[in-house]
Amino acid sequence: MKPIIKLSRVSKKYRRGQRLLLKQAILDFFKPQREEDFWALKDVSFNVMRGEVLGIIGANGSGKSTILKLMAEVIFPTKGEVEVNGKISPLIELGAGFHPELTGRENIYLNGTILGLTTNQIDEKFDSIVKFAQLEEFIDTAVKHYSSGMYMRLGFAIAIHVDPDILLVDEILAVGDIAFQKKCLDKMKSFHEMGVTIVIISHALDLIQTFCQRVILLQNGVVVTSGSPQKVIEKYRKIMN
Repeated sequence: MKPIIKLSRVSKKYRRGQRLLLKQAILDFFKPQREEDFWALKDVSFNVMRGEVLGIIGANGSGKSTILKLMAEVIFPTKGEVEVNGKISPLIELGAGFHPELTGRENIYLNGTILGLTTNQIDEKFDSIVKFAQLEEFIDTAVKHYSSGMYMRLGFAIAIHVDPDILLVDEILAVGDIAFQKKCLDKMKSFHEMGVTIVIISHALDLIQTFCQRVILLQNGVVVTSGSPQKVIEKYRKIMN
């Protein structure tokens, strides 16, 4: 069976401390050059099979979010290849495409279009999006007046209505209050039952253990191990201790 996601010897390089101000750039020009590049991922290879729920764990800075962004084609690898064979809904940086001066209603159409929905599809899904986000009273308010929780709820609600083949999830428990978090997890479970492939990164190890079928452990941009949730989480705890 062909993988729905395949990473082949993927490395990603970033430049640390790039100067955005002209004055600082000019001053830096006359200073000795320092090594500013760092590798967020180093020669990472793995497959994700259709319908699988894969967890990715590791300390902050281990490369987890970089992998999700590569899968979502938000960024591209410096070396290697990322192959994705399906429609993606990225639950990462929720609401990143929102315009603060536009209302919730207007942002649903804007963000939905960015995620690949047609206007007719958004029309059909609109009421369901608003209901899921629990924003009926505020949907015609500019999102700059939303609380962070309202903002995230709307972003999540739009993303899950894309009808994806692949769901990319970054720290799901950071979305909204406990009741809304449960609602999100229930929705993810229903996606899994429908055969949607899910890749999730989280520091909530209990969630990873109960929800994922397989787990990958990253450390300093390298895959340390992969396998059953229990085995990989035990390894992670030993490393952290």
